[in-house]
Formats: sequence, C-alpha cells, structure tokens
Amino acid sequence: MNKGLEKFYELVEAFESLPTIGKKSALRLAYHIVMNDNYCGIKIAHSIENALKNITKCSKCGSMSEHEICEFCLDDSRDETTLCIVQSAKDIFIIEDSKQFDGKYFVMEELDENSLSMLINLVKDNKVENILFAITPSIANDAFILYIEDKLKEFDINFTKIAQGVPTGVSLENVDILSLSKAIQSKVNI
Repeated sequence: MNKGLEKFYELVEAFESLPTIGKKSALRLAYHIVMNDNYCGIKIAHSIENALKNITKCSKCGSMSEHEICEFCLDDSRDETTLCIVQSAKDIFIIEDSKQFDGKYFVMEELDENSLSMLINLVKDNKVENILFAITPSIANDAFILYIEDKLKEFDINFTKIAQGVPTGVSLENVDILSLSKAIQSKVNI
C-alpha cells in the first residue's frame, strides 16, 4: 500500500467487499469517484445512508419495504390467492421485470419456525389456492419444496415450481447435465 493513499485504498477495499466486484473494478470505481466525479461519490454515500436507515422487511411477506407492509402486500389488484415463494427479496424484482406474475410474494430466506408460522398465516388469511416456488433448482431446494408442501398439506393448494432446462440462445455444449436432464424430462409437444 502506498504511503499517503490509505484512504483511497480503504475505498478500494470497500468496493471490493461487494459481490461481483473484483480488484480491478474496485480500483476503477474508487478512482472515478475520487478523481473524476466527487458528486457521484457523495450521491452514492447519501443513497446508501438513506437506504440503510429506511429499508426494512415487510412484516407480512419478508420483502423489502420502506414501511411496515410492502407495496406488493398492499396492492389490492394483485391475486391474493396465488403466492410465489422466493428465497431472497431481490428475486421479486426479477420476477416483476418479467411481468408474468400478478400474485403475492413470500420471502423464505431461512427455514425456521417463525418463517413457517408467517407463511401459514399468509396462506390462511389470503385463502391461497396456488403456490409457485421460484427458487434455484437443486436437490436441497427440492427437499425444501417437499417440506413446505408437507407443512401446508391441510390446505387445498396447487403447488408448482418454475420450469427449468435449457436457456434460450445457449448451445447444448454450454448447458450443465442437470439442466439438460430436466429439459428432456419436461419436454413439451409442438
């Protein structure tokens, strides 16, 4: 570390601690903020401070919110009989971008008694008829799905999960064997 640049390297390390930011990207970001655009740095710092002060988890579904109850739970136009279970609140933004889901959400980051109790209450209160699991395909997550199905067996619910297989535009040589196997098993008539 160069003498006299400790603060700069602290900024580089701070950027590098973020997911997907490597040493070179962290160095470029820090240099840009310090040498090219101080206002950008101040704006980022202010936005981070505001986000940390004001964003919390929705008390009903666990999504991100600036209020006790999130916009999705408060939206009466959404189908409350359909529930999408995700493992991270950030997954909701991706699903919303697809414009293919108009139900409610439930974030289940941890499989604990509190989360299960919240899920059961949501299912009862909304008279949920359909649950879509939008979680990363894996053997562990298949067990997670079976566990949730078992915990909700007293309710008349149709359980589904997002399809998996070969992504559009990806050649078969670049697809892992599990995805290819699932795609063949889930083949559709044309």
